[in-house]
Amino acid sequence: MTLIQPGEVVLFQGDSVTDCGRDYRNPKDLGNGYANMVAGMFSALYPNQRVQFYNRGISGNRVVDLQSRWEEDCIDLKPNWVSILIGINDVWRRYDSNDPTSVERFKDGYRDLLRQTKERLGAKLIICEPFVLPVPEDRRTWREDLDPKIQAVRDLAAEFEAIYIPLDGIFAQHSTQTPPAYWAEDGVHPSVAGNGLIARAWLQAVQAIS
Repeated sequence: MTLIQPGEVVLFQGDSVTDCGRDYRNPKDLGNGYANMVAGMFSALYPNQRVQFYNRGISGNRVVDLQSRWEEDCIDLKPNWVSILIGINDVWRRYDSNDPTSVERFKDGYRDLLRQTKERLGAKLIICEPFVLPVPEDRRTWREDLDPKIQAVRDLAAEFEAIYIPLDGIFAQHSTQTPPAYWAEDGVHPSVAGNGLIARAWLQAVQAIS
């Protein structure tokens, strides 16, 4: 039996990986990625639960962007579950725009999001690990910036007793058997298969599937 209870509200938050082409004009649109896959599969498996899913991922967002819109795009929705996947743009902007985010600023901002969510909503937290795959080859240099942020996210998951989904490790594991580009052609944005991998890990984490 899944951890998500009948009538609960689940919110997906993050950047383009979560956004995945959703229609901002339609507050119920879930995009074309893992959030939509999760909602579809969960609703098929548990049709009597009547769980409501929202997606408020926005392409290009960093932690600081989530902070600026957390009131409207999280608190006001009163979710029972908040699932967050954020961090790759906090890395990427260092390399394409010379606009780095320190580990300390990243962690402090992320902690603020989690603290607000717990204190003001009492919501349960699902933290998804940011990830990158080595395609193209220059993505390998990103590990210097990403790995300390992954450790920060792991620390926060422990601090707030969140469900943790180790996506970087999951993608790395599957990339030993199938080329990384199969899962994400640019190392960041998942393919259909990559989104499926995230969705399966997410559903397993909330015990919706085995």
